[in-house]
Amino acid sequence: MSRHLAELTDEIVHCRACPRLVAWREHVAVEKRAAFRDEVYWGRPVPGFGDPAAPIVVLGLAPAAHGANRTGRMFTGDRSGDWLFRAMYRAGLANQPESVSASDGLTLREAWVTATVKCAPPDNKPLPDERDACARFLRRELSLLAEARVVVCLGAFGYDAACRHFAVRPKPRFGHGAEVELAGGPTLLCSFHPSQQNTFTGRLTEQMLDDVFARAVALAGSSG
Repeated sequence: MSRHLAELTDEIVHCRACPRLVAWREHVAVEKRAAFRDEVYWGRPVPGFGDPAAPIVVLGLAPAAHGANRTGRMFTGDRSGDWLFRAMYRAGLANQPESVSASDGLTLREAWVTATVKCAPPDNKPLPDERDACARFLRRELSLLAEARVVVCLGAFGYDAACRHFAVRPKPRFGHGAEVELAGGPTLLCSFHPSQQNTFTGRLTEQMLDDVFARAVALAGSSG
């Protein structure tokens, strides 16, 4: 990881800017879920991770309370991550199809995974002021990922954040597979979020997610 990304990671991990999020993430880390009662939860903001020279950036909403907030790595240890990393593995962007802990050996190739808000929010719904407070981290993160040619926006929340960051006006409507080409910037590529609400109902299928990542690889000119 580059020195500047490492410095940003350190700043993110030690952030306590949003009292409601700090209280919630730490409460969850103490109360825990029964299935994980013997584990030590991360309970802090979760930084992005992956290939610093990535042409593909995957942008989600926020860490899951018992997923990344437990494991300390984005999209790790929950069912959304199961879907995401299986798709990235099939696309040649990950060395293994699962992400269960921060020490499981997962590495990403030509991809970086992050979220709009770095702390797990109650009900998975950050407040506007929390989103805005975290925007400074996303702004620096995207500026340091200088090789990014595609931003895969998982869900409308991530898409809205990307549009705010890149000053997209008027903002095209979000939809699975929608693309927004930016002059002098990356292409925004939309996908339904791999949340259980979408995957359990069939709104998002594995083929649909595979198609998005195949398109991302093609747009990025990646050899994945």
